[in-house]
Amino acid sequence: MKKFLLALIFFAGSLGIASAQILPSFQFGIKGGVNDAGLNIDNPTFNNSTRIGYLGGFWARIGALGFNFQPELYATSKNVQISDGNGETRAQFTSIDVPLLFGGKVGAFGIGARFYTGPLVSLAINKDQSFSGALNNAVTLNYKNQNFAWQFGTGLDIKNLSIDLRYEAGITKQTYGNSQTRVSLFSLSLAVPLIKI
Repeated sequence: MKKFLLALIFFAGSLGIASAQILPSFQFGIKGGVNDAGLNIDNPTFNNSTRIGYLGGFWARIGALGFNFQPELYATSKNVQISDGNGETRAQFTSIDVPLLFGGKVGAFGIGARFYTGPLVSLAINKDQSFSGALNNAVTLNYKNQNFAWQFGTGLDIKNLSIDLRYEAGITKQTYGNSQTRVSLFSLSLAVPLIKI
């Protein structure tokens, strides 16, 4: 009897894993979270500190055979603060971000771990910078209207809640004074599916 119960539990678990990874699926939902952005400046005279920003928008996930494709569309605010000998620059950039992520998932019974990576295009819709100190000495950060990055991440699905932790490595170079820099950030977000097929 014990062997039969163990075999039944194993069979049910195998069906759960198969249905979670092999059968085609589609999800669409909303997400929101925070990010911590910074600049990679190769200049010892600049002191770069990170500031908290936000993100919010939509995601979709199409999966089969244990793999999935996850396009997203969300608004994000990236905040940075840079200090040099002449003053301090605080910059806030609001953009529409579109990551196209590829990955896989393992798990069953409503709990699963995900891993993914993929490119991201970022379209700036607002670029605010405030300066302290003498304006003539302030150095501006020329944040481009279209930027590219690459995301790496992992996630945890618990029933109808997804928790994502990501690192975004900037590919597009930005100009700060006479220096070139890239924007990179970490983000933590929560996502909820509205449609599951």
